[in-house]
Amino acid sequence: MSLSKESCSRGSIDKFFENDADRLIKAYPSIQEINIPNKDFLYRQGDLGTYVFWIKGGIVKQSYLTVQGSEVTIALLKCGDVIGDLKADKQAREESAQALGNVSCYRMAYNDFKALLLHYPALAWQVLEETYVRKQKIEHKLRIILTQPIEMRLAATLLELAKMFGVQCTHGYALEIHLTQQDVADLIGASRPVVSTVLNDFRSRGMLEYTRDQICVNDAALIDYCEAM
Repeated sequence: MSLSKESCSRGSIDKFFENDADRLIKAYPSIQEINIPNKDFLYRQGDLGTYVFWIKGGIVKQSYLTVQGSEVTIALLKCGDVIGDLKADKQAREESAQALGNVSCYRMAYNDFKALLLHYPALAWQVLEETYVRKQKIEHKLRIILTQPIEMRLAATLLELAKMFGVQCTHGYALEIHLTQQDVADLIGASRPVVSTVLNDFRSRGMLEYTRDQICVNDAALIDYCEAM
């Protein structure tokens, strides 16, 4: 079996599967396309690693539960991201992966995932690049949490979310993802009451607008605010 070089280098990993799904499943029988309802888990912290998940659509939240019982959001993942058991030894997962909204993904066993990447080097390189970008984002987030005040952390996070999940609207960008104030607080390492106060302050300054179901980000105003800090 061979796939075109184009299908490995399009910049959209899900296209790779869609173009040759039947042949891929025959060659790598553990591959399954699955749907995860809102709030259900792809896997939980402490589960033994078994599968790799390739996100086809929707948003997945990676989070860590501390010994004190508080949840820390590590990252929000989208179409094309790969998560799961990327090591041969099946160790307990250090984080949970939960659907925010309905999520579709391809699930496969580690051995099939490894064989797939060995067979398609261009695809392996794309996975490596995207994994590295995600690592950089997590490190950037950690630096902001350790060095910046909450206002700056919140502004920077909202801009990043607008870039990743936003669609243009009258305010700037509407986030196509439902986030509670607690979700936002988890993302920046702050308490919900403090985040609520800062969000209200940002709204009064015209930097964002939000309802119970949606956040609209005035990206130009937020950028000006960050540059002035």
